[in-house]
Amino acid sequence: MTASNHPRDESRARLDSTAHPMRSISSHLAGRLGRSALDGSRRPGPPALVLVAHGSRDPRALRTAHAIMERVRRLRPAVPVGLGHIELNEPLLPDTLAGLDGAPAVLVPLLLTRGHHVKRDIPEAVAAAAPHARVAAPLGPHPLLVDTLCARLVQAGWRTPTTEAARRGSGIVLAAAGSRDPDSAADTRRTASLLADRLGVPVVPAYASAAAPTVPAALRALADRGRRRIAVAACFTAPGRFATQCAEQAPWIASAPLGAHYALAHLILHRYDQALATPTTTTPELASA
Repeated sequence: MTASNHPRDESRARLDSTAHPMRSISSHLAGRLGRSALDGSRRPGPPALVLVAHGSRDPRALRTAHAIMERVRRLRPAVPVGLGHIELNEPLLPDTLAGLDGAPAVLVPLLLTRGHHVKRDIPEAVAAAAPHARVAAPLGPHPLLVDTLCARLVQAGWRTPTTEAARRGSGIVLAAAGSRDPDSAADTRRTASLLADRLGVPVVPAYASAAAPTVPAALRALADRGRRRIAVAACFTAPGRFATQCAEQAPWIASAPLGAHYALAHLILHRYDQALATPTTTTPELASA
């Protein structure tokens, strides 16, 4: 009997096929989901968690968004989890919000800093289509984001220097998308500082667009300081044009985007819980600690 025909595997497959519709929701989010009380009445379930991805023409980005969504669902099966994109991929965020049908929800941006999308695009979409929804803070800066960055660096081949000479010769460029918003740059610098504290080597933030320094400029700056063992850490949620471009500029190793790492999934749920515990009068992007 092959492994694929094992009765236990067939039973698990049947259970999975039955359980999946129960734990998943469509892009239109069944906002009226509830739980049955002992008296047979219905009581509201937890607010839906809507992941807000940027969107990309790279098909790997959509696959990554779905993988993140599934990991979050497994960690918190009682919470309905959906997905909406700012652009380029379906479902688009307005369509996802329309499917809430007025039910409460928390939007968690799969974005790493306070920028235009977090400050303007997402709140405006909520105001237009989902008045009972809240917008959580972006994922960075946060120690769990640093956990994910470190794990991806180790997977790429990073090893913490064990001697003073090795530390003096090592450095990291934290490659991010970039934004003209000064708060976005401040968040990236804070993430770089947290990563430097964790790894014990300099970490220079750099950007693929809209801000300085560029990744090549940051690499040169570290090399000018005598750093020859320089890694590029991808501060991107998913693969895409910018992530690929930054990785190609690495003189040594480049880490993969954050993806569906368990620490990132826990960070998403932390932002969800944080948003629910934050008074609605508080600007969400300020609650980023």
